[in-house]
Amino acid sequence: MNRTLALAGNPNVGKSTVFNALTGARQHTGNWAGKTVELAEGSFVFGNERLRVVDLPGTYSLSAESLDERTARDYICFGGADAVVIVCDATCLERNLILAVQTLEITGRIIICLNLMDEAKKKKITVDPNELSRLLGVRVIPMSARKGEGLETLKEAMAGEIEGAPLKTDYGPEVEAAISAVEPAVADKLCCGINPRWIAIKLLEGDESLIDGLDRFLGYSITAFDDVAFGLKKARELLREKGLGPEDLAGLVTRGRIATVETITSRVIKERGSFAADRRLDRVFTGKALAVPIMLALLLGIMWLTAQGANYPSSVLSSLFDRAEGRLDGLLSGWNSFLRDMLVHGMFRVLGWVVAVMLPPMAIFFPLFTLLEDFGYLPRVAFNLDGCFRRCGACGKQALTTCMGFGCNAVGVTGCRIIDSPREKLMAMLTNSFVPCNGRLPSLIAVSSLFLTGSGAGGALCVTAAIVLGLSATMAVCKLLSMTLLRGLPSSFALELPPYRRPQVGKVIVRSIFDRTVHVLGRAAAVAAPAGLLIWLLANISPGGVPLLVRFSDFLDPLGRLMGLDGVILMAFILGFPANEIVLPLALMGYTCGSALTDYDSLSALGGVLTANGWGPVTAVCFIIFTLFHFPCSTTVLTIHKESGSLKWTLWSVAIPLITGILLCIAVNGAARLLVLYYK
Repeated sequence: MNRTLALAGNPNVGKSTVFNALTGARQHTGNWAGKTVELAEGSFVFGNERLRVVDLPGTYSLSAESLDERTARDYICFGGADAVVIVCDATCLERNLILAVQTLEITGRIIICLNLMDEAKKKKITVDPNELSRLLGVRVIPMSARKGEGLETLKEAMAGEIEGAPLKTDYGPEVEAAISAVEPAVADKLCCGINPRWIAIKLLEGDESLIDGLDRFLGYSITAFDDVAFGLKKARELLREKGLGPEDLAGLVTRGRIATVETITSRVIKERGSFAADRRLDRVFTGKALAVPIMLALLLGIMWLTAQGANYPSSVLSSLFDRAEGRLDGLLSGWNSFLRDMLVHGMFRVLGWVVAVMLPPMAIFFPLFTLLEDFGYLPRVAFNLDGCFRRCGACGKQALTTCMGFGCNAVGVTGCRIIDSPREKLMAMLTNSFVPCNGRLPSLIAVSSLFLTGSGAGGALCVTAAIVLGLSATMAVCKLLSMTLLRGLPSSFALELPPYRRPQVGKVIVRSIFDRTVHVLGRAAAVAAPAGLLIWLLANISPGGVPLLVRFSDFLDPLGRLMGLDGVILMAFILGFPANEIVLPLALMGYTCGSALTDYDSLSALGGVLTANGWGPVTAVCFIIFTLFHFPCSTTVLTIHKESGSLKWTLWSVAIPLITGILLCIAVNGAARLLVLYYK
């Protein structure tokens, strides 16, 4: 072997296609010397020279926040590669150049493989490879790897002389002064081809993993030299004088690289068609001025459509289940009355209620939610919320799992698998139930419409405010967890924003109904029937002439009154553990002393029963708060236990929202009582 070249690039840029085209069948997987990390290797012959190619993990940056990033960075620095070939996607060059700029800061021995030129042509994106080569100071090879176009030119470039100077990015006067204080001393101590300027930046950032790797590679500690230590001390004093800490330094370095990339792409890319339109839309959907108002407006619109659209089909389904219940009762007329009532008025009635109340909102909410996903908007929501989550010590990916929780908290918990850090994954699972799932929306809509805002847009506005409260509590609890149970620094992540697409409405409806609605409904129905059986038994077993349900609610009444609720409501929440949809029917059952779950014919009928039992605006507000913040449903709890593999964290997932809800309700109720006393 005469030469070794590393192949680097973002995920989904065609890097594997380039690797396969170069090496063909001459591939194997082996350990990097001295490491346990496996990398794909291959070789090809050009002229009289055999070249070895090492395929590095796909990564968006070399910040070393993940194993893939650390592996790619360390191999480029210490793996013995003679040069690096960076594969870029010509259709989204700006994102790909972040990695290229970082690599060029390490070494100038770089070739840029500008792949997918055919796709860029289809999207009417014109890239000038000659101008890109001039600006970066390295050779740029345009190609379409799938068609083999440009492959021989790339091989020739890899076999030829690969020389170039490292890229010097301007980071601003404060950072440049600090770098200048360290770089000369570092340059005197290095005996390898790594750019001393880049090493100086890493020393200033305090990148321990890089410093440890460099010390092992050199065989001595570079920071042990007096002039290097003095330079670092002086540089940090200069930064402190400007009010800059390590995190501020990292932010300025990142901004400098982004500014460099933007300058380069503005000169080499001519955008026409869909890509330019995407950029214009992103200025609206992710811009500082309009991003949050648009998110709130879309959320309000979805809530309003869900609330208004679900009323009629819910009443129709309720009537159908009433008729079915009557027929089932008639069919079982010869059975023992206790057994018949238990099956019909217990299991079947609860099952019918869950389906009638849950199906229509889901059938509206999930397609609307999926349309936003298909359009490409949901990743923009995660982008907009990323900064908020990071400031709370969480991972930006939690924004995505939070969005999943609106449909079903159990689905949101499962989605936490996308978070790499175990600490941040736990944080996301413990707080996912703070956003209301589809099972809690009908109760929120009904109570807010009855006691706070009236029906229509007012009810939707109130529910939207409740959702914003849930998101705020999510971030507050994440901050608290990051300072207590789950200490640690937030990790970074790269979020790929897909292009905007015209949603395929037919496919979206089919997918959302069969993949989401039916799945969630089936899971809810599976727990609703056994819950109906238990509820009926509690209502119909009466030791001493008092039903167990009444004894239970009386026992909980003191705590309920303290929270601005009552014992019946707390009993309904506890027995509604299998499915949040049955909380209000359980409360009605307790208030009317019924022997079976009680449905309501209309909102006004429901309001009459609740008002007669002491409900008012304060009760409604406390009910909404406790609906937002109480223990997750049984399905979500089981999912958390499965995903975490820990009984301890499963119990914390129950305790954290429950304690939050109890304290908030007590605070609101206490404040309301003080106001009443004050105005008296």
